[in-house]
Amino acid sequence: MMDKLGYRISTLDIASDNAAVPTAKYSIDTSLFDSLVDKVNECSPCSDPVTNSADPADSSTAAASTRTLKQRLTQFDDDAEDAKFLADLLDRRLTEDRGEVMFEVGLEADGSSMDLTDDDVAKVTATLTKVVQMPQVASFVQLLVDTGAPVSLQSEKTFAREFSLAQIESTSAANPKRAGQAKAANAVEQEKAMPTPAVPSLVRGRTAYYLIRRKPDGVEQILEVRVAVVGNVDAGKSTMLGVLTQGRLDDGRGKARVALFRHQHEIESGRTSSVGLEILGFDKTTGAPVRHTDPNRKVSWDAVCERSSKLISFLDLAGHEKYLKTTVFGMAGGAPDYVMLMVAANAGLSGMAKEHLGLALALGIPVFVVITKIDMCPPNVLDGTLKQLTKVLRSSGCRKLPIAIRDRNSVLMAASRFVGQRVCPIFQISNVTGEGIDSLQTFLNVLPLNRCFSAPVSTPAQANSDATAAAAAKGKAVDKGKKVTGPAAGEVQAKMQFDISEIFVVPFVGTIVSGVVSSGTLKPGDPVWLGPDYNGHFLQTAVRTIQRKRVDAQAAYTGQSVSLWLKKITRSQVRKGMVLLGRNEQHSEEPYSSKSFEAEVVVLYHSTTISSRYQAMVHCGSVRQTARVLAIEQADGSSETLRTGDRARVVFQFIRHPEYLTEGTRLIFREGRTKGVGKVLRVLSKSEEFEAVSKATKGTMVFDQRSLKVFNEGVRHKAVSAANAATGTSATTADSSAVTKKIPKLPMKS
Repeated sequence: MMDKLGYRISTLDIASDNAAVPTAKYSIDTSLFDSLVDKVNECSPCSDPVTNSADPADSSTAAASTRTLKQRLTQFDDDAEDAKFLADLLDRRLTEDRGEVMFEVGLEADGSSMDLTDDDVAKVTATLTKVVQMPQVASFVQLLVDTGAPVSLQSEKTFAREFSLAQIESTSAANPKRAGQAKAANAVEQEKAMPTPAVPSLVRGRTAYYLIRRKPDGVEQILEVRVAVVGNVDAGKSTMLGVLTQGRLDDGRGKARVALFRHQHEIESGRTSSVGLEILGFDKTTGAPVRHTDPNRKVSWDAVCERSSKLISFLDLAGHEKYLKTTVFGMAGGAPDYVMLMVAANAGLSGMAKEHLGLALALGIPVFVVITKIDMCPPNVLDGTLKQLTKVLRSSGCRKLPIAIRDRNSVLMAASRFVGQRVCPIFQISNVTGEGIDSLQTFLNVLPLNRCFSAPVSTPAQANSDATAAAAAKGKAVDKGKKVTGPAAGEVQAKMQFDISEIFVVPFVGTIVSGVVSSGTLKPGDPVWLGPDYNGHFLQTAVRTIQRKRVDAQAAYTGQSVSLWLKKITRSQVRKGMVLLGRNEQHSEEPYSSKSFEAEVVVLYHSTTISSRYQAMVHCGSVRQTARVLAIEQADGSSETLRTGDRARVVFQFIRHPEYLTEGTRLIFREGRTKGVGKVLRVLSKSEEFEAVSKATKGTMVFDQRSLKVFNEGVRHKAVSAANAATGTSATTADSSAVTKKIPKLPMKS
């Protein structure tokens, strides 16, 4: 069946599409954006963020040889020296950049210009094509930008023309007359957009940028970038994803978004209420988007993974205010690398768009903006939207540098500076006419991996907290100023952690959990700890199979989103916010979870004051639970209340059940219009939690009733486990009852 289906790669010729912009439909004042682009060019030269063809590490090798880099690239004769030099250079760059590199050709190792001609660029392309096919490199090469090539006036219209022709052919049977008129109009547009021939000439300072990406051997090696799509309601988020993933334009009535919805009420209302998942794959031989030959059909995920070397995973989040809790959970628990903020041109940055922008800034996730519906927006309204967006992004709260994307040069510049600097690209697109879609999908193709914002990493402070908790459970005193060093700290850092964000029940299979691997490596058959449950305990289970994008995988690595089939686990035993931790000889003891933790927070907004016993909803990764404030410690020690803009150390206590938290993870707490952000500093032990509760209640109780029940249950559980381990037999109801009768209960003190 798979062979009969015709899959195609988009015929978009992005190699010859250079820096062109079609004639502007509206006369919009873009002088402000021009000055900002010039400012970026002055402050950050293009050779700084983009990987140059020769760095100082290669200077010794280049000096030892009489041949320059230009001679090796343009006079390549398949000899052993040139082949080995270029193969080692590309292999090292690909290893450093995790399988993808932007290769710049135009400057020698000493900084002098290569003075490339059209023939030189063609020879360089042919040389790199031969080198990347060597077993040591095993990659593909794609020419993205040639600064000296002739300008094509039809660059931005390629996407629109390609898929408008596909729609004309699909509708010709239903309405031949309308199809003939549309085809004639399209032919006229193509004739008007034909580029004028240019005379090849020598261009000083000419530079060619190549995208080189390794070909994956399996689904485990495919590069993945997760993008959260947010914005106000009716901004065109689902429609935008439908156009990108399916390869067909919208009809203006939301036809492209229907296939993305997960519930019937979403189809009826046209509004997303859950976290939708979609992928866009780029081919491993040409780099073009992988789509179906039939514009009315959608290519399956397994076929996309089979043909792709890079995947863009979209998290389609809700834009309505009533679904804000789901949106926050998707941004915090989905671990996106980037945020795509959708803004309607006729509505501006209003409503929930500002809330979503604030969430992205609070979580430290890079943001790029997509302005939609430019085909139906008057020029003065679109101009006002651009000015408002520029003002907000340049404000003291955002401190972003907006850049208007007009051509492929600006796409490359924005993508290369997007992660490390305060650059915020702005795209103007239309899902109906296809204007600007090509620039957006090219930007997604060259978007670099950004794992530093998505996966929290355990630190030595986590080892200190775990050692403190273990010692407190054994009744031993621990010096808080003493640091844990040696193998213990390394073991904690190497521990596998998988955060559960979605749960499914497949008939005749079992319970399936999906999420992101925060740290470590996971393989089928590995024993793991599942928890914590409502009593704070962890269950012993194992991973049967692993799937990535609905394809069986042999392993899952840090930063990858996968689905796991757990052994002998029912749906009632799993909830969102649980984690899977590695269980081996080094991590044989049950992990420690707590209801209390200390965090450093900043109050973004609150109408009055926040004091002890204040309650708010806390989002920390995939954890989402109401917590109360037990203690507040400001830097100056002035007061125990917080107002808007205050920063302090706060001790939180979850209301319902314990959670497993990783130190250094960002958190968001909200309650009504109250909003705050922070970072987890440490997890409190039981003794520290008792002390904090007693201080918060002024000695009226040492613990609340629910937490007391959980604590007593935990003591009984450990006593029964110890007795079973000593006797070497399985636990029975009579044995557990006999053991628990000897354990005194912790009374309430009033």
